[in-house]
Amino acid sequence: MNTVLQQPYSSSYSKQSSHLPVWYRFIAWCGAQEKNRFAWLAAGLAGHGCFLTPLTLFAVMISGNSMFLWALVIGAMTMSLVTNLAALSTKITLPVLFLSILIDTGVIISCIAGAVAN
Repeated sequence: MNTVLQQPYSSSYSKQSSHLPVWYRFIAWCGAQEKNRFAWLAAGLAGHGCFLTPLTLFAVMISGNSMFLWALVIGAMTMSLVTNLAALSTKITLPVLFLSILIDTGVIISCIAGAVAN
């Protein structure tokens, strides 16, 4: 009995790319930053606490002292401060730091847009 095995042959070559979503690449980068953990801690506490939060609060005060914006700014600083002081992994502290910077930037843009509209 003679059995012939035939395998399909395709003349076109297609490479499947394993494209990871941006979020997974960002978290992998955050995990790789573990060796620079204390530098990120210093940047988060000094840069955010001594520069960005007072600047954002100044923008809130100039634009009319909205209590909601005050709560956003203080909440953003608090979440960054708590994660850094809890000595959590950079997979947690860096996304929280960037989220708090994003919140502060949004508050500043909101204050500028409100000042321009008036």
